Amino acid sequence: MAPRTRTTLAGLGLAVLLTGVLTACATGSGGTPTTAGTPSDDDGGESQEVGAAWLDGGRMIGIVTQGSSTCIPTAEATYANDVLTVTLTEAEGDTACTRDLVPRVSLVATPEGVDPAAGVEIEVTGDGWSGDTDLEGVPGLAVGGETDYLPSAGWTDVDGQFVILTWGSSSCVPVVENTEATSATEITVTFATPPADQVCTMDMAPRGTVAAVLEVEDEDAEVFAILTGAEFDNIRIPIYPN
Repeated sequence: MAPRTRTTLAGLGLAVLLTGVLTACATGSGGTPTTAGTPSDDDGGESQEVGAAWLDGGRMIGIVTQGSSTCIPTAEATYANDVLTVTLTEAEGDTACTRDLVPRVSLVATPEGVDPAAGVEIEVTGDGWSGDTDLEGVPGLAVGGETDYLPSAGWTDVDGQFVILTWGSSSCVPVVENTEATSATEITVTFATPPADQVCTMDMAPRGTVAAVLEVEDEDAEVFAILTGAEFDNIRIPIYPN
């Protein structure tokens, strides 16, 4: 049997609380479709569509599911027999959650043994449901090493949908105000200006946001996201293919 490795975001060596890390609001301006669960023939309960994206140079993966934008599940991953298994844990029962149904992203460190350049099969399990997806290999991405704490982004397998990773206060996650394809190879993502009296924790945490744009002609081409607004000053980053 292949070696089994276990990882959470703590494996990134970050001095942050996991619950603070995964409070990103999932927003999109391109009309990201929502998918209801369907009955499954196996013991995993309902079958739910899930998405995934490479982030942070391959050191992290964003798992996209549907649910409350204010209660993001925490993620834990294991890798064995060439399959990455992700277990999502919902917020505690007494947590107040909005009753919306939107794409939101749970972040997890890529376990040792996964080769982002070769791709990976992913199985996701939640509370009474399961789903699966694949991440295509991307040359140049790799596991290991310290993060550079810079923004990154990656496509999921849903048309027009991508995940943005930023770093900063876990209690002040940037909110996407607008997403627009401004050229054949560039998508401008505008973040909302935060309130002047906003109080933020002083930690440095990874923060995930789901965005979408419907005007991209070819996601397989090299496409860049231009981050502007809020704390971002026209930062240009590649969107990793999938």
